[in-house]
Amino acid sequence: MVRQYSAKWVPAYRKTVIRILEENLFPHIGKRPVNAITPRELLAVLRRVEERGALTIAHKALRDAGRIFRYAVVTGRAEHDIAADLRGALAPTVNGHHAAITEPVAVGELLRKIYAYEGNFFISRALRLAPLVFVRANELIRAEWEEINLEAAEWRIPAERMKMRQIHVVPLSRQALTIFHELHEKSGDGRFVFPGNRAGNDGPMYRGGPLRVLRQLGCVTGEHTFHGFRSMASTLLNELGYNTDWIERQLAHCERNGVRAAYNYAEYLPERRRMVQEYADYLDMLRGKVR
Repeated sequence: MVRQYSAKWVPAYRKTVIRILEENLFPHIGKRPVNAITPRELLAVLRRVEERGALTIAHKALRDAGRIFRYAVVTGRAEHDIAADLRGALAPTVNGHHAAITEPVAVGELLRKIYAYEGNFFISRALRLAPLVFVRANELIRAEWEEINLEAAEWRIPAERMKMRQIHVVPLSRQALTIFHELHEKSGDGRFVFPGNRAGNDGPMYRGGPLRVLRQLGCVTGEHTFHGFRSMASTLLNELGYNTDWIERQLAHCERNGVRAAYNYAEYLPERRRMVQEYADYLDMLRGKVR
């Protein structure tokens, strides 16, 4: 099925599709004959994804299931695309919006919960880093040690891992560096900053883990997502009066003009270094503030 559809897919997108299937569908129905799977059975699997708060992943899993069933139909392996029967069965996603906590007192409460979490080490550090670097979830979870320069306090994410396909420089605050040093003691000998913890898994950590812990900490669906740390940073930095261009560059909202964007990855870097450090100090202050 992947070969049928993926001829024009970029490698990163193909890996994402396969990962969604492997982590959300295959463990439950991957060994079932394709013509024996019922709409109710597929919906039950998708509900599991939806209930852990990964609504976007649930919709993508349904989309990819549809590709599988349509291919099965045209190759004579199934008679009907049961995924089509489930249109409208999942809660709708809200385009262009990611739920985020942005009120300063509530931000402080969330940060205290995150720092009190003592479960999985790599999940705990991912959650502590996310507010400090405000990159996209996939960019953080798939971080590789060769991208991190601890001496220069800088993380350079290659273009192929960025949504806009442009290199992105993330200056690291002292707080972020401390967390990266903690991580380096655990995974510095390997490829990934956040390695997978399942036997035989030489890839990165499962990206749904941090979101699941956020739900355990009391962040209900619709209140805050892992991606919400980006919205949190954008809102707070704008409220604090920082230059909008600095913020947009730090969020990697790159220019659509590819030629100009190729030279802009380090734009405002000195200003952004100061901004992320002052923002990290501000978050520390919020975390220490008690009502």
